Amino acid sequence: MSEIPEFLKEKLEKQYGKELVKEIIRGYESKRPVTLRVNTLKTTVEKVKKVLEDQKISYKAINWSKEAFILEEVREKSLQDLEIYQNGEIYLQSLSSMLPPILLNPKPNTDILDMAAAPGGKTTQMAALTNNLAHITACELNKIRAERLVYNLQKQGASSVYVMQKDARNLDEFFSFNQILLDAPCSGSGTLQIENGTMKENFTEKLIQKSISSQKALLKKAISVLKTGGEMVYSTCSILKEENEEIILPLLKEQQVEICPIQIENLPLLPTSIKESICIAPNELYEGFFVVKLRKL
Repeated sequence: MSEIPEFLKEKLEKQYGKELVKEIIRGYESKRPVTLRVNTLKTTVEKVKKVLEDQKISYKAINWSKEAFILEEVREKSLQDLEIYQNGEIYLQSLSSMLPPILLNPKPNTDILDMAAAPGGKTTQMAALTNNLAHITACELNKIRAERLVYNLQKQGASSVYVMQKDARNLDEFFSFNQILLDAPCSGSGTLQIENGTMKENFTEKLIQKSISSQKALLKKAISVLKTGGEMVYSTCSILKEENEEIILPLLKEQQVEICPIQIENLPLLPTSIKESICIAPNELYEGFFVVKLRKL
């Protein structure tokens, strides 16, 4: 307990109660296995399975995605030496971060916006889910991160993506999109790991407030450039309601958006105050993550 900043522990206990917070802290203490996503733009699930079996790497499937695998007793470094990694046939990605694109359910022949795209895991996943047949605009303000995004897109064969080095909060109003993924910058309260020993120095109230400011501005812009009837996913790797439900609720009250049902099973969930949103509890497999799907009215 001593490794958790006291103010964070208080926030979590106020939101979830002491018993659930004990489970959350166990999640912070967990060392998660390597997980990957098969890049179907370049290969097949069967081919990747065969490579893993040939390399004597044990894996488990995930019920909500046939492209996702949990690897057992292997670290990232050994995977990076494999040809399937170097060729972009697999992408190392946490299970939780694979969920927002899947729940958005991107459609071919539509205009899709990824508002905070780097390093590109979710962007390339959307390109794969649409078989490079959607028109995806990926925004990234930071030059170095934008370059990393371009590198990953090229490596993964995501040819349907146009990268815009721009703060998505400043997108021109003449843009309009059928679908939007807003995986918003956040405090990372769902992905904290006690073992790195820097939690108290790096996780601050100032970081939370800065994140909230960005989240509100990005969401406002998202609604303005989303077509009427269009759908978007808002997600964070935070489990704090002030970065999640409290960002979304004003839009619901103003009837700018409605909630779309999310159907996905066998996830470790925390309670949320918005029905149909999900907040994944950090545990031995998953990072803490919040996801809600919205439709513009």
